[in-house]
Amino acid sequence: MKTERVTLTGVGALLALAAVAVVVPSVTLGLVAWERVFELLLWTTTGLFTATALTWVVLTYVVGAGYESPVPEHGPDDIHVRILTVDAEDVVQETVDTLPDEFDDVHVIAEEPIDVAGAAVHAVPDDFSCDAVRKGRAIEWARRTLGTDREFVLYLDEDSRVASFEGLPDADVVQLRERPRRTGSLLSYLADVYRMGVQIEQRAFARLSIPLFAWGGGIAVRTAVEDEVTWDRETLVEDTAFVWEAARRLDSFSFELATAVCHNEAPPTLTDIVQQRRRWAAGNVEASLELPSGYQALVRVRNYAWALSPIVTLLVVPLAVLGVGIGATGLFGLLSLALGALTVFWYLRGVAYYGGEQYSWLLAAPLAPVITVVHSLGTIVGILNPPGEFRVTTKVGGN
Repeated sequence: MKTERVTLTGVGALLALAAVAVVVPSVTLGLVAWERVFELLLWTTTGLFTATALTWVVLTYVVGAGYESPVPEHGPDDIHVRILTVDAEDVVQETVDTLPDEFDDVHVIAEEPIDVAGAAVHAVPDDFSCDAVRKGRAIEWARRTLGTDREFVLYLDEDSRVASFEGLPDADVVQLRERPRRTGSLLSYLADVYRMGVQIEQRAFARLSIPLFAWGGGIAVRTAVEDEVTWDRETLVEDTAFVWEAARRLDSFSFELATAVCHNEAPPTLTDIVQQRRRWAAGNVEASLELPSGYQALVRVRNYAWALSPIVTLLVVPLAVLGVGIGATGLFGLLSLALGALTVFWYLRGVAYYGGEQYSWLLAAPLAPVITVVHSLGTIVGILNPPGEFRVTTKVGGN
């Protein structure tokens, strides 16, 4: 993380200083051609984001072209459900209540004793010790303690309400789709709508030797694979770290997307979404150190691009308002326009993914630059100041 931290700090500081110098040249006494420096930095960051965007396009529309979730082969009778929580009793109860009636082996793994109707509740003992921490520690305790002879263990977060469950395809790891619901901040919700547009790249993951990430709010793991790989590793992103380790360790690893959807909660406040993205960014970079060099480079470049995108937006947009047209013409202008259009496309694709009544959010498309900043700001924080421990995103419950 040190390399990312130093680089991002340096580039961000230079961009800010160069932007000020371009607007008020007298500040730097004319000792440095800051306009040239600013253009060079903008070219560098734009090139980085362009490379990342092209990678996304190839993943989504070349590698993932034509992907359809396999026909489900495993129903609720083959599935042992574990819902993870600290002590959010009311939120967990709502999740259990919305599970299809066919699920008859439902367990809640909590940090504190709680009462939940319709599920067996287990509190992780204070004296249980392993390498995994927080959520990973709870999952590892459950793996060691709760025996099951069912084919799959389905892990759900406390707020992940399963909808339209048709079964699971036969694979080592099956990723459920997500569709965050609004719980508070409008911008936080729209940032998750935007993320759903970007996240359609998941349809390519089944065709990669190592999926680029996993979402633990709804993920099913073959029981035999779980026992071989285990969750016993210190990480902030236990779901992605598990999938990466499984892909590295197993001779033939399979990953598929399910048709089932989880309606989880979007972070209720801007602080919560920043902290959530902060953990994801820091955890992914740290866990990527165990990946092959090519995958490790891809993870880091993507993080750089997402971290720098709001910095550039926060500088270029105000300068444009002030009439300072740095790089507004030529190739740079075309690239900027294309990347801006792709940003809007990601948001629109997210709205289309929701469909139905959510189409009214198409009217928020002009806010795409702001939504991008909200989505990516936590990546900056995660690189500059990685969290020391797992921070649970606030859950509010209710409809």
